[in-house]
Amino acid sequence: MIPAQASVVAEVSEDRETLFRNLVQSHGTRLHRFIVKNIGNRDEAHDMTQQAFLEAVRSFETYKGQSELSTWLYGIAMNLVRNHLSRAPHRRYEFTDESELTHVVSESLSPDEAADQAQHLRHLQAAMAELPESMRDVLLMVAVDEMSYEEAAALLTVPVGTVRSRLSRARAALKDKLLARGVTLDF
Repeated sequence: MIPAQASVVAEVSEDRETLFRNLVQSHGTRLHRFIVKNIGNRDEAHDMTQQAFLEAVRSFETYKGQSELSTWLYGIAMNLVRNHLSRAPHRRYEFTDESELTHVVSESLSPDEAADQAQHLRHLQAAMAELPESMRDVLLMVAVDEMSYEEAAALLTVPVGTVRSRLSRARAALKDKLLARGVTLDF
């Protein structure tokens, strides 16, 4: 090979590596998710994602810029997905009816449980409203917003010990107010 040709080949090779790296960095995670969503197998999707990037680098000269680079890249990936699925029909998703779900337990609340929860929330809101503001603020900061005692003390400009004592009194008062309403909550 003539020295000038060797430098051109090396430059093209370097440009392709840079292009490959940039494509993977910019689109790797999303493209992988896209392929997983279409074929349902993470391991095969990983291989296909790499193949999509290699195809993009190999055929980059054909990219005309008439669409976004990501659209062009996803088109390559979609063609790979179609080819993959057409070569192995058993890899396609199998659609069934809702009878398959009869043995699956729902994680959502039953109507009775939802009504109980809504009623408990109303009682809790009413009891919280009855607390003195200083207690309510500390309780909300620490229990709801998950602030540390130190963060709450800094925001309220009080010592940490004051936050601890207000929180203790607020929890006890809230528990008493809820018990008076016939509600018992673990907190």
